[in-house]
Amino acid sequence: MELTKSELATLKDAYATLENPSLAIRISSAVGMPVEAVTRELGKRAPDVIVEAVSKSTHRAIEFVLQSSMRSIKTEEQAPASPRLHTAAAMTTGAVAGFFGLETLIVELPLTTGIMFRSIADIARAEGESPQDPETIMNCMQVFAMGSRTSDKDDAAETSYYGVRVAMSKAVTDALQYVVAHGMGSKSAPALVRLISALASRFGVVVTQKAMAQTIPVIGAIGGGLVNTIFISHFQDMARGHFAIRSLERRYGAEVVREAYLQQKSVAAAPPG
Repeated sequence: MELTKSELATLKDAYATLENPSLAIRISSAVGMPVEAVTRELGKRAPDVIVEAVSKSTHRAIEFVLQSSMRSIKTEEQAPASPRLHTAAAMTTGAVAGFFGLETLIVELPLTTGIMFRSIADIARAEGESPQDPETIMNCMQVFAMGSRTSDKDDAAETSYYGVRVAMSKAVTDALQYVVAHGMGSKSAPALVRLISALASRFGVVVTQKAMAQTIPVIGAIGGGLVNTIFISHFQDMARGHFAIRSLERRYGAEVVREAYLQQKSVAAAPPG
């Protein structure tokens, strides 16, 4: 079987989103700053205080989500995802934290990440996945690794969508096997520790950008609520692309979809007309 025109259009949209994740573009659009200026600010070396806060908060956030968030999600009939409620909740936590500065990141980020996880799971459900399936849980967690172009442990090949999936595959598979056998169990289980570490390393890249964004005067003046709104929207888009691809993979098989996805690179590079 071959993908239909509408499915190829879906794949094209997913490719455009997943291969070009950019928090800078979103921030630029929201505050009216040139993209180049935002990119330059976000690309600066993060001060030690931000590096330390991000390191602590990302591990805590991923650990918190893996252990607790999925327990409160119920299986529902397939219906369109409802991202607005989750976006509003993330905006609120960001706005409150914005009053107290960077030191609240270690408290605020797990809350925001938990909200984002529920939104990601809602998107997965809308694409035909069961929120109670451990495989769905692990794929929701993987979305946090897809939000950036670079990581301090990546090479160039590992920053593509399928590159991230390959790079994360062993950690995800081992964690999935543990969860199937033991439930969420202990956060100190080696398989879960490895997954948390791998996710936090990649998620931390975007969290650092989020923290750096809040130091830009024009953005800091507006507040943490705006930054969190952009932050959750960024990962909602990653989730839509990821679970759209998984939906196609269930229909046509992983290899067929992967080949069609990779063909989008040549399509995107072709001159117009």
